[in-house]
Amino acid sequence: MKNSPVASRPSWIIRNAMTLLTVAIILAYAGFIQWVWGWQTVASLWSGAGWGAGLVALGALLVTYVLRTWRIYDYFPTETAGHFGSLLRLVQVHNLLNIMLPFRTGEASFPLLMRREFALPLARTTSALLVMRLFDLHALLAAAGVGLVLQHGAPWVWALWGLFLLAPVVAFALRNRVFDIAARIVPAKGRKLVEEVRNGLPASGAAFARAWGATLVNWFTKIAVLAWVLGLLGGTTVAASFGGALGGELSSVLPVHAPAGVGTYPAGITAGAIAFGAGATGSPLEALGQAAVNTHLLVIVSSLVGTALSLFAARRKGN
Repeated sequence: MKNSPVASRPSWIIRNAMTLLTVAIILAYAGFIQWVWGWQTVASLWSGAGWGAGLVALGALLVTYVLRTWRIYDYFPTETAGHFGSLLRLVQVHNLLNIMLPFRTGEASFPLLMRREFALPLARTTSALLVMRLFDLHALLAAAGVGLVLQHGAPWVWALWGLFLLAPVVAFALRNRVFDIAARIVPAKGRKLVEEVRNGLPASGAAFARAWGATLVNWFTKIAVLAWVLGLLGGTTVAASFGGALGGELSSVLPVHAPAGVGTYPAGITAGAIAFGAGATGSPLEALGQAAVNTHLLVIVSSLVGTALSLFAARRKGN
């Protein structure tokens, strides 16, 4: 049964409000980049490396946004069915708010947007987001660890990395026993968090495999792209490049980070690259710093372009 025009009016207002919010964020980002760096400077960043390399890197990062959206689309198949474009726009708005707002306050926008757009309960989307963030952290560390295993190549290093990579599979298989133990040893104040994690887990082994697989592909792609860019622009080793990519992404998930990651994201890249051997291998730190800033700009521009494209991908819901 179709909704009446009066009943569908609030939904129409909400969708248009989201579009206006998205446009406002895009304009704010464009103005911010012009004010801090200038678009002419941004356009010249890749002249040495070649525009083809920049477009490949940008395209690969845009693919990761689609993968993130598909993971949520598969997480809530009934509510989001047939509205992938609208969900893509929602995910991009959430991503931009996460980047712009400090102290991870942008995370709160996800359950609110999901409730507005798809009428999903706040508790359900909050618990699912918590689980997805745990997946993200594991996949991020696993992807960054590729740099170490490629650098050293010892069989025991590969074995340790493989065990870490498969840890979520073991944890999911033993989830009931793990949560029963956690309920007994975790203090009363922390038991609610444990229950939130339990409620946010995929409903079946197949759903877990899809969510976990999409997360791994997403983060392995993003870390590989960022590491490639750092090596291309900064002349860093494989390990240092992956360490820099890890440092930058970890800086964006810490409670304290600057809006848009200005300063903190390049600093995270530099610190991560140095921790993985940059500077000690003859790569000049000045070149590393410049590469860190350029890589951060690539992330910002990809978020901006991804949000702009999501406006065209979003389709109106039928009444």
